[in-house]
Amino acid sequence: MCDALTPKPWRKIIHVDMDAFYASVEQRDNSQYRGKPLVVGGSPNQRGVVAAASYEARKFGIHSAMPSVTAAAKCPGLIFVRPRFDVYREVSAQIHDIFKRYTDVIEGVALDEAYLDVTENKQNVMYASTIARYIKVEILKETNLTATAGVSINKFLAKMASGQNKPNGLTVILPEDAAAFVEGLAIEKFHGIGEVTAAKMHSLGIHTGADLKQRSLSELTQHFGKVGHYYYKIARAEDDRSVEPNRVRKSIGAETSFAVNLSDRAQMLYELEQIAQIVQQRLEQNSTRGRTLTLKIKFSDYQQITRSKTLPNYTCDLDAIITTATELFEAVEMETPSIRLLGIALSNLEKAKQTQVIQLPLFEYVVNEL
Repeated sequence: MCDALTPKPWRKIIHVDMDAFYASVEQRDNSQYRGKPLVVGGSPNQRGVVAAASYEARKFGIHSAMPSVTAAAKCPGLIFVRPRFDVYREVSAQIHDIFKRYTDVIEGVALDEAYLDVTENKQNVMYASTIARYIKVEILKETNLTATAGVSINKFLAKMASGQNKPNGLTVILPEDAAAFVEGLAIEKFHGIGEVTAAKMHSLGIHTGADLKQRSLSELTQHFGKVGHYYYKIARAEDDRSVEPNRVRKSIGAETSFAVNLSDRAQMLYELEQIAQIVQQRLEQNSTRGRTLTLKIKFSDYQQITRSKTLPNYTCDLDAIITTATELFEAVEMETPSIRLLGIALSNLEKAKQTQVIQLPLFEYVVNEL
């Protein structure tokens, strides 16, 4: 008979994040690109956006989802390379083959990112941190690319750990250190808290995990709605989500919250085109298409609406996405033409392609093990 007071064993979760994956593949495959600021994405002469930026480009403040024309202005001489998603998918498959040497409980988040549950593993390795080291070594040896890994007791903490020591790092957050780690974390560093939400939290006097932990569940749901439940739990280093190896994608989309509300219609349409470009890139990287397009608009008064249209055929064509999103947008009657968020999503994905395809000094080890 089980003792009800016996605590459940800690899970052992690894989050692996490839370092500037698309850009690193391009630099690996073309010696002329190495050591130079480079972005993978659309041309600045068109309506392109940055899909990935090399670390050399990031020094200029360039990041993914930035309009290519903005990136070009920040860095004269910036190299632009069109995405080669077929190559990235092949490399991602190589990396996942390495993961499968240790566990089959793998949840791909994107081509360059995955969670692994190694609580029980094929090699009977005692420590998750040891497995993370082995994986990093094997990725470097077999792909000539580097990865950063985070190790902890749940997905949130593993994700936070992998962001601590980039690139090519390894960070472990032990169970006894979890609460202190979260309490000391700046709120804008939390996974799932974007720039606009962070600004709202700052206005409420929430600047760190410790500040967030002091707020009640009712207060957080009052200010942030359903997601307040998530904020309440992660402030306590809690995350019950399991690693889901067979998660099926129901939609692919992107949205942007604006630090300053948009009131100019031309600017709204420009932002909509940028979001459409990101959605098209994500469809392409996942090698799928969709039929139902949904437009999401959140106004300055926090009223939110969605409008959808089902197309006659599956598509991942950028012009079709822009045209449909624009038609839906133009049909919206705006009593208050001030917008804080725009989003586009494609659902009703091709059934055959709905399974999510798998958006990174040599090592610096943490002495303690998990």
